[in-house]
Amino acid sequence: MPASSNFQEAIRDAQSSALVGPNVVNKALPYVGGGMVLTSVGVLGGISLLASGSPLFTPLFWVALIGNLVLFFVAQNVALKGNNSTALPLLAVYSLITGFTLSGLVAMAGAVAGIGAVGTAALATGVTFVIASIVGRRMSDSVGQALSGVVGLGLVGLILAMVVQFIGGIFAPAMFHGTSFELMIAGFGTVLFVGAAFVDFYTMPRSYRDDQYLAGALSMYLTYINLFIFILRLIIVLNGGGRRD
Repeated sequence: MPASSNFQEAIRDAQSSALVGPNVVNKALPYVGGGMVLTSVGVLGGISLLASGSPLFTPLFWVALIGNLVLFFVAQNVALKGNNSTALPLLAVYSLITGFTLSGLVAMAGAVAGIGAVGTAALATGVTFVIASIVGRRMSDSVGQALSGVVGLGLVGLILAMVVQFIGGIFAPAMFHGTSFELMIAGFGTVLFVGAAFVDFYTMPRSYRDDQYLAGALSMYLTYINLFIFILRLIIVLNGGGRRD
């Protein structure tokens, strides 16, 4: 999960109350919204290809998944250097590809719980954003740094749990791919990224300069994409759906 490195770097950097980018959040927000729109386009494209029964979907999915990981690190590195003219098209392509890789999960949620499940996940993500934008900006240093530390440790725990699920599923699929384990991961991931949403608004002005607004946008985008993913996974398992492969 490339998001984890981004969050942990931001948390490590936000050790003081000094603002290095007082305007970075406001500059980043339009690009977060634009990334979400492009992701939606990618999801629709993937679902259309999946619904058509095209044999191209599976190979394209794996190409997109690998390309997504590579593009993340390239785009992040360019954005951190403040080279925004180069970073912007990279992030646009990254958002589109991310949407394509999520199309299978969205299609599963629609099949298991109805199309309303996708709307519910999107609405919950949006409500979290609104609340976090108000509360996160006003958090004291003591609360902000404490919550940052908790989220950082939680991310490590989540990654370990997902690795255990993957490896354990090879030897005992009934246990590690079953409803209980998936419910634990989906629930924990949802709570964790709700916390990360609040942390973003605290850490971004302390971690990124104003000219690094695209790097900040990428960090916040990943928070809400992951929150959306785990809410969908939670809805799927609560409606009796299987684990997403």
